Amino acid sequence: MGFLPMSLVRALVMLQIFLFLTIGSFDSNTAIEVEGLEFSEGLKALPPRSLVAVQGVIYCKSCKYVGVDTLLGASPLSGAVARLQCKSSKREINMEGKTDKNGYFYIQAANVTTYGVHKCKVFLASSPLETCKNATDLHGGVSGARLRPEKVLMGPKPVMLFSVGPLAYAPTNTTSCRRSP
Repeated sequence: MGFLPMSLVRALVMLQIFLFLTIGSFDSNTAIEVEGLEFSEGLKALPPRSLVAVQGVIYCKSCKYVGVDTLLGASPLSGAVARLQCKSSKREINMEGKTDKNGYFYIQAANVTTYGVHKCKVFLASSPLETCKNATDLHGGVSGARLRPEKVLMGPKPVMLFSVGPLAYAPTNTTSCRRSP
């Protein structure tokens, strides 16, 4: 039999490992052989599921840069709401988090683990300021911001922390924005 490219060999090895993990268990001394290559590096089961938390910051954009994808001159928006939306094949989960005085929000997701986090996005839900209510799509605030893994928070149960944004609202009425001379 001819030689296979290394990428194909790796794919076959990963498929064989996956099949072993899903069909039956094996001990750490099991060796896997693919066309003369042997791998016996103490295979472990998939990592345990972790709960998910999401953090981010929401700003109100400056009048000077309305319509421009920048946060120059923006100020943190206290009391804004971000919505975490996870669409799985079984059900949809929606959770919200409110920003503090620094525009920071934190959402501890209930019933969402690292296995299903790829189906989650964060959206801008509401702004407390009448003068700054136009949601922008900066970093996915309107279309849905994808979650970026940050770090594992240790505790009684480990939590995987993800980040989004920064997200932003724009002033609602640009004519009310005063320009300084």
